[in-house]
Amino acid sequence: MSTSRHPHHYDVLIAGAGPAGTACALALSSSGLRVALLDKASFPRDKICGDAIPSPTLKHLARLDPAYATELQELLAPHRADTAFSRMLAPNGRALRIQWHNPAFNSPRLHFDDALLILVRRHTATKVLEKYTIRQVEADADGVTVWPTDPAQEPLRAALVIGCDGANSVVYRQLAPSARLNRAYHCAAVRAYYQGVADAPENTSDFYFLREFQAGYCWVFPVGNGVYNVGFGALSEEITARRLDLKDVLQDLLAEHPHLAPRFATATQLTPVTGFGLPLGGSARPVHGARWLLCGDAAALIDPLQGHGIDKAVHSGILAAQQAQRSFQAGRFDAECLAEYAREVERHIGRELARRYRIMRFLAGKPWLVNLAVGAATWPWLRRRLVRAVG
Repeated sequence: MSTSRHPHHYDVLIAGAGPAGTACALALSSSGLRVALLDKASFPRDKICGDAIPSPTLKHLARLDPAYATELQELLAPHRADTAFSRMLAPNGRALRIQWHNPAFNSPRLHFDDALLILVRRHTATKVLEKYTIRQVEADADGVTVWPTDPAQEPLRAALVIGCDGANSVVYRQLAPSARLNRAYHCAAVRAYYQGVADAPENTSDFYFLREFQAGYCWVFPVGNGVYNVGFGALSEEITARRLDLKDVLQDLLAEHPHLAPRFATATQLTPVTGFGLPLGGSARPVHGARWLLCGDAAALIDPLQGHGIDKAVHSGILAAQQAQRSFQAGRFDAECLAEYAREVERHIGRELARRYRIMRFLAGKPWLVNLAVGAATWPWLRRRLVRAVG
């Protein structure tokens, strides 16, 4: 496909306007580069997720500009639940309540991602292109071309493409050397929204670890206004081996689990149960190549122990922006130059995720060990060690 006739030219194309893509655009705001941010959806749009926003998310944004974190919290004031506590229920029914010292919150992605995109529109010259679905990505010696599925839209040409387009990343599938699913490093989950959940303070996120499943958990997360994100996730290799239907598993848990059923006896389900996939950190997925970088879920930067990844998405988006600026200063977009990004991701994010993957695998299939850890955490010094381990 010839690209000489294409009138649209940018320095950087960011595929995906979720937390990784918007953070990347914010980090490029003063770079002087011509940036386009593409997304197949029109915002605000829902994103199936657990909706937990870990505390490092705000820290990373504040390092770019303190106003970003402040404005984000203001935009989300009607649509968030500030969470200071987590309750962990062990397989034997014993509960552990942990207080977190750094600010965190839960917010539906419908509102959270839209708020981040508002920041991009307010503070950057980024060209935002919604309803732009990518059909094909081609990288060559002189640049990269993105081809849309809609023939009425123009193909886009740039020096660098940054794939922030989620777990099913088109950039990853078309440009990475070995884009295949490894079920040992992949989790699947389902979620629905409920209201009227009993024993559900809005400052507390609940985690239920279950004897029946080797890894994963059921969650009940407040997201504000009396609404709760409720879901269940497990390793894909176990789901496949046992032929589990996660929608049925979640419904059965809410109806029959001795600690969950009383909480949902009079609750109202607000949305259908929907599913999503999570590529887990620790898989050593390639995150760069000639003319391309991957961030967030596209780079498999999901925490294997807790299943969240928004803070890692934001962090990796910022690291990708820093790499983009280095590459333009050097005039190089080859794999060797872009490998510096991969080293930064490994140093700041990858090593920790690999360690947490090993912890998750060690705990998998050992409910007695989870019971022991929760029971021992009644001792203050062991509680501190557990908090550091789970983050």
